[in-house]
Amino acid sequence: MAVKERRLPAEWEKQDGVLISWPHADSDWAEILPEVEDVYGEIARAVTSVQNLVILGQDREHIAQKLRSRNIPLDRVTIYPVLTNDTWIRDYGPLTVFESGRPVLLDFTFNGWGLKFAANYDNQSTAALCQAGFASHCQCQVPGFVLEGGSIESDGDGTILTTSACLLEPNRNPHLNRQEIEEHLLDKWLGASHVLWLEHGALEGDDTDAHIDTLVRLCPGDTLTYVSCDDPSDSHYHQLQTMKQELQQLRTRQGKPFHLVPLPWPQPCYHPVDGHRLPATYANFLIINGAVLMPTYGDTHNDSQAVQAMQDIFPTHRIIPIDCRALIQQHGSLHCATMQIPAGVLKICANHST
Repeated sequence: MAVKERRLPAEWEKQDGVLISWPHADSDWAEILPEVEDVYGEIARAVTSVQNLVILGQDREHIAQKLRSRNIPLDRVTIYPVLTNDTWIRDYGPLTVFESGRPVLLDFTFNGWGLKFAANYDNQSTAALCQAGFASHCQCQVPGFVLEGGSIESDGDGTILTTSACLLEPNRNPHLNRQEIEEHLLDKWLGASHVLWLEHGALEGDDTDAHIDTLVRLCPGDTLTYVSCDDPSDSHYHQLQTMKQELQQLRTRQGKPFHLVPLPWPQPCYHPVDGHRLPATYANFLIINGAVLMPTYGDTHNDSQAVQAMQDIFPTHRIIPIDCRALIQQHGSLHCATMQIPAGVLKICANHST
C-alpha cells in the first residue's frame, strides 16, 4: 500500500474531544467499581467543560444517570455500546494521524500488553466503534502491528519518543528488530522521521513494560517533563537517575538539547489488599483544549508541586487535579484511561446517551 506523507499530531494540538471506556463490573474493577466510576465522572466533568466526550459502554442509561448526577452536559457526550475487557483505552483506542491534511484512524493490534491479559474485546473495540458510526467520514486502516498508544509520544513534527523495553518486548512484534520497527511501524504508519529510544526507566507494579507516558512526556517548546526520584533509598532511584542522564543526551531534530523539567516523585502508593507497590507518577497527565488534567495521589505536598510544575510548562492552561488513587490500584492512571480525539475527526457529536 502506498502511504502518503503523514503526521501524528502532538497531544497539545486542538482537539474535538476525548475518548474513554466506562468501567464495568465484568472487569477487574468489580470490587471498587463505585470509587472508579467517581474518578471517571470527574474526568468527564473536566473534559465536557471544554470539549466533547465519547464513551464506550454497554449500559447507556446507567452511564447517562451517572453523568446527570454530576450535572455534566449530555449534549457534549456520545455513548457507543461497545464491549471491552478493561478501561485502558489509551492502549487499544484509535490512533489518529493526518495524511495530506485529512484524519486517518489507525487500528493497531492490542494483545494485552504482550499477552499478559485477555484482550479479545479491547482489540476489536476500534473496529466496533467505527462500525457504530464514530468518525464515519474518516478512513480506518489496520496496520497489522502490535502497538499501544501509551508506548509512544509525539511532538507533531516527526519526533517520536518511546522505550526499548516496550517496543522490543518479544511478545509484541517478535518479527521486527529495532531498525524495522522504526522503518515499518513508526516511519511508515506514524510519519516519524526522528525516533528517540529510552533504554532505562522502570516502575514497580507496571504491567506495560515501561510505557513512555508513565515516565517522560513531550511538551511544547522542545520540553521533556519526566519523573524524578532523588531518594537514594527508593528502589527506583538508580533506574530513574540513569534515565535522567539519558534525557540529558537526547537531541531535537535540529541537534539541540531538550529543555528538561522534573516532576516530583509521589510518596509510595501500595495496593490495599496485598501491599504491592503501585506505579503512581505525575507524568500520566492528559492535555486537552486549554487545560491539563493532572493525576494526584493524596500526597498534599507533592501533588501541589506537580500541579505547579505543569502550570509552569503550560502557563496559559488551567491545571485540573483529579484524584487517581482508585485508578492506580489496577496499575494505570489518568492518561492511560483516556485517548484524545484531534480536531477534524468528529464532524458532529450526535447524542446517543439515552
